[in-house]
Amino acid sequence: MRSRVTLVLAITAVVLGGVLLVPAAYARLNGTAGGDPSSATPTPVGIEPSAPPPPTLAAAPVKISGVDGFFSWALLDRESGKISGAKNMTSTNSTESMIKVWIVSDYLRQLGSKKPPASMLKMASTSIRNSNDDSTNALYKTAGGTSSLDRLIKMCELTETAKVIPPGDNSVWWSYTKMSPRDAVRMGECVKDGTAAGPKWTKWVLTEMSKVSGSVKDQQARQGGGKWGIIDGLPKGVTAQGLVSIKNGWTLINADGKWHVNCLAVNDDWVLSVMMRYSGGKGLGYGANVCASVASQLVAPQPGAALKVPKPLSAKAA
Repeated sequence: MRSRVTLVLAITAVVLGGVLLVPAAYARLNGTAGGDPSSATPTPVGIEPSAPPPPTLAAAPVKISGVDGFFSWALLDRESGKISGAKNMTSTNSTESMIKVWIVSDYLRQLGSKKPPASMLKMASTSIRNSNDDSTNALYKTAGGTSSLDRLIKMCELTETAKVIPPGDNSVWWSYTKMSPRDAVRMGECVKDGTAAGPKWTKWVLTEMSKVSGSVKDQQARQGGGKWGIIDGLPKGVTAQGLVSIKNGWTLINADGKWHVNCLAVNDDWVLSVMMRYSGGKGLGYGANVCASVASQLVAPQPGAALKVPKPLSAKAA
């Protein structure tokens, strides 16, 4: 009789223990020990939500309206080497002042270990920062003139770029160079990886590109403000990560009555180029806004995009 009573008591203890144990386990799994389970937020078991990746630029659909001439863009992923962009990213536009980064780089690289005269280094700076045509012309002549463009095509392995030498005034022949957005990002990479300016001057050139000054309203006969475009479309999350080096090119061409506008930006992770031609009446500000819009549409993840958070593990899986 005693053994039967003992067995019954043992079973009862197990059952009661189980009744008490289950709520306790449930509380631990849901972070509600000592509190009200109905008011707690489930906590993942065994998984910590990962921090969102920092924003960058990545290939994505781009929608631009109102360009009544030519529009294209290309994006180079520096890690993979892949170039994405518009379907017509191999079509060309005149480079205008965008090509000045190559002319400056080509001049400096050829110096080797020599130090340039202070006057020439100053012109190299104003060629990039202020987009000064006279400074560029002096560097272009010293670098070898049209042979500099031949080196650009060969050293940067460009496939859709061609030098154009029109009759008449040769003071800005470099600006007539035809280049595609795909080749423009290749040129940007050529500067970024040190091929263009060489090991001694690459950092200097990229830093000068990050100090471009002046707005679309700051335009003069032989130089102009060029701090606009892609840089304006980048969120602080991108610009805060490191140097963003830019060089734009722009001219209202009398021959076709259109603005020829190009934007180039170089970052540790990517190189972006936007190129276009459109009616002169739209003004330079329109092209600047197009470049900014392309950049903002390529930001990944997009601002406000929902982040995927791992689902909590079930009690069984835990």
